[in-house]
Amino acid sequence: MIGSLPPSAVPSTADDTRFFGHPRGLATLYFTEMWERFSYYGMRALLILFMTATVANGGLGFNTDKAGAIYGLYTAMAYLACLPGGWIADRILGARRSVLYGGIVIACGHFFMAVPTIATFYFGLVLIVIGTGLLKPNVSTMVGSLYAPGDSRRDAAFSIFYMGINVGAFLSPLACGYVGEKVNWHWGFGLAGIGMTAGLVQYMLGAKNLGTAGLYPCTVGDPVAGASDRRRLLYGILIMAAIAVATIATAATGVLPVTPNNLADVVGMGLIIVTAVLFGWLIFFAGNMPAERNRFIVIFVLFVAATFFWAVYEQAGSTLNLFAERNTDRVILGYEYPASWFQSVNSFFIFGLAPALAWLWVRLGKRDPSSPAKFSLGLMLVGLSFVVMVLGAIRSAGGTHVSSAYLWICYFIQTVGELLLSPVGLSAMTKLAPVRFCGLIMGIWFLATSLGNYIAGRLASLYETFSLPNLFGLGAAITIGLGLVLALLVRPIRRMIGAPH
Repeated sequence: MIGSLPPSAVPSTADDTRFFGHPRGLATLYFTEMWERFSYYGMRALLILFMTATVANGGLGFNTDKAGAIYGLYTAMAYLACLPGGWIADRILGARRSVLYGGIVIACGHFFMAVPTIATFYFGLVLIVIGTGLLKPNVSTMVGSLYAPGDSRRDAAFSIFYMGINVGAFLSPLACGYVGEKVNWHWGFGLAGIGMTAGLVQYMLGAKNLGTAGLYPCTVGDPVAGASDRRRLLYGILIMAAIAVATIATAATGVLPVTPNNLADVVGMGLIIVTAVLFGWLIFFAGNMPAERNRFIVIFVLFVAATFFWAVYEQAGSTLNLFAERNTDRVILGYEYPASWFQSVNSFFIFGLAPALAWLWVRLGKRDPSSPAKFSLGLMLVGLSFVVMVLGAIRSAGGTHVSSAYLWICYFIQTVGELLLSPVGLSAMTKLAPVRFCGLIMGIWFLATSLGNYIAGRLASLYETFSLPNLFGLGAAITIGLGLVLALLVRPIRRMIGAPH
């Protein structure tokens, strides 16, 4: 049983080099994350297409206004759930059990979505959100736990782990997308569940190679703190259950008009309030010295940049997915391939570009651009990708199907932007965060992703009511404008933090 062995009975991973010079446990976590991302991106590639497909074609028949609200709500909550998921692992379950339970809940969610009813569709989405919150932050934590402090293999391990994410993200739209679009939507969701189940099986079989990584929560040895955290978790569950019952009751009785759109509005407002409260507290109350306050201000600037970057980038699964289905010529040699296959393009480019950019930063040495400079360039690039889509949208006016080259070029530019911002952002957060706030600042990084996904979903709601050139142009104008502003702030930011990065 995972987590049942005492520390003295668990083999150490410090000298393990069985997986290409790394601990064998890295392979276990690599494939766990690969299959989890397979399930997540496989289902996501189908989600908005399934919701907007007609009932006659097996879909839900939603308009894009409703479908975009649900999509944004789901993807935002999947990342936001990482905050309580990390806390539960740290304080109550430990990362090892959290990953296991999270994977089981995710698989159940996909299998519920394989059942063709509206109730199981919504319930499945809720389960996937909960499971993702438990699994995603904690499997990454366990990767770091495989290595002793100062082990030079740690950075390389995360590079290998990152490729596992992209292998899953590359394969899943090809497999789940084909089954969902060409055979049966619900079978596509079921295939995503099978992928997560495969990840769980190998996780259980490989648990013996994980050493002590994630075996115990932080409160082991402190029964008072552990009991207090368990009470907090129980109270939290009871409060959430009460809110859920009240919401269902008001919706069923018609007392309050609970719809995906107004529920998404409430969640969006909540995300903004949480963000404002967090940064208000950090900047005005938490910083003990001017240097710390300056760092919190810089973190806020990078947070805003990341939020709008993800707001454009994460439209891959919404507006760009709809554009691929409705406005793109997808016929090769008489065969029309699934629109969801375009969701694999980003990962395809990452395989070649990630090593190239990593080599470039080393090659540049002291001339390596600072983190704010890379953020600025990443923002402008993601904006440029939507300039390409403006041109494609203009060409597709009147129902014309345009070349797939528009999407290929868009995704290529976005991938370069992602590699400039995403890994650099993770590194910047660890460098800027005071030691006592490291966990909170990493949670805030997930919050930026959550808020960006929410905005991406709400923009998708405008797909049928807003001119496509204007819709894509809005995203391009905002991100290019913010990128230019951030470029002007690079020097002041470097002075504020007193370091080149």
